[in-house]
Amino acid sequence: MSNKYPEIEEKMNKAISVLNEQLHTLRAGRANAAVLDKIRVEYYGSMSKISEVAAISVPEPRMLVIQPWDASLIKEIEKAIQTSDIGINPANDGKVIRLIFPQPTEERRRELVKESKKYGEDAKIAVRNIRRDFIEKNKKMQKNNEITEDDLKAAEADIQKMTDSFTKNIDAVISDKEKEIMAV
Repeated sequence: MSNKYPEIEEKMNKAISVLNEQLHTLRAGRANAAVLDKIRVEYYGSMSKISEVAAISVPEPRMLVIQPWDASLIKEIEKAIQTSDIGINPANDGKVIRLIFPQPTEERRRELVKESKKYGEDAKIAVRNIRRDFIEKNKKMQKNNEITEDDLKAAEADIQKMTDSFTKNIDAVISDKEKEIMAV
């Protein structure tokens, strides 16, 4: 990408970062510690992410092992996972908590693909909104004689190229996620 419009590029990159974060939280049958990111446990009076109070490992492709640094937290973590929306029952052996991810059904995989496409569409909308905002900003500048009409046309063309590039990137990210989900 050109660095002609770093502010636009930064905002569009943020849209892709948000998309990637959303896709990481999709449970596609493979163990992924990101599914725990939204779950909080109380630790010394404050709500903390599980990753902040425990070591999380992936010993097998469909298993997460959570080992709290403070053994007294094991029940609290187990309860937080059970009340969350991840849909997995934790197995607690007193030292660690194991989460076994079931193989998703064909129907569930199709739902996940739909959800990932929705996230992709949201990211594209965000990118197009960024484009619209900056084109409007340039039109105002041209109206106030801060830039020429030729500058406006050039800026619109550059911003459209950036938008197209980011949209292609989003499509590639979604396509990769779809392949990952369907390959499980």
